[in-house]
Amino acid sequence: MVNLSIEQSLAEVVNTVPGSARVLESFGLDYCCGGRRHLGAACTDAGVDPEAVLDALSDVELGPEPNWAAMDPVELVDHLQVTHHAYLHTELERLAALTDKVANTHGGRHPELLDVRAVYTAIREDFEPHLLKEERVLFPMIRELASSPVVPTFHCGPVRNPISMMMLEHDHVGELLATLRTVTNGYQTPDNGCASYRALYDGLAQMETDTHLHIHKENNLLFPAVIALEEESSIVR
Repeated sequence: MVNLSIEQSLAEVVNTVPGSARVLESFGLDYCCGGRRHLGAACTDAGVDPEAVLDALSDVELGPEPNWAAMDPVELVDHLQVTHHAYLHTELERLAALTDKVANTHGGRHPELLDVRAVYTAIREDFEPHLLKEERVLFPMIRELASSPVVPTFHCGPVRNPISMMMLEHDHVGELLATLRTVTNGYQTPDNGCASYRALYDGLAQMETDTHLHIHKENNLLFPAVIALEEESSIVR
């Protein structure tokens, strides 16, 4: 068992015990965009008992999760692309079709589904170009920076420039996901919801969880490591 404290940041908690992400999610604690906050302060802001959170975290088993906290930037880029990016490329399209199906079938009795579809559409419209910008621009820049014997010159300036843009886009997606959680009532399917209705809300909840972990790995691990590498390279090389 790993000893955690309220003085650790939310990002440190997830990096130390990867399985803790689901616990923090269950208490409504934002460890991706808000990962720099200390656990205690985050609990206070969310109105939850920090001791209850620590008790729940103490029950998390250390499973055979990939040790992404120890990966170098290139390994982490590869990991992100074959896990979270691959998941979203498939899931965004599947959930779009399911959202249309459920909204068209049940929107008359559950008008909130029209809001669900609108918010989900905004998330997809933001996410798809974001993924492409990372795969076609940022990730190749990171790979080149890590492998080049001299500091490479990029058309957009230092790597921190596109990183800043990606972090702003992460913030926006995080806000949209928070809105989606609200309009779905925490992904609670109504009593008269059909199997497709349940499948949609389960899929949206899973997408939210995966995206929070995805953004955490980029904001709190990859991006700081890349910025540090660029700064070090400009001095040493």
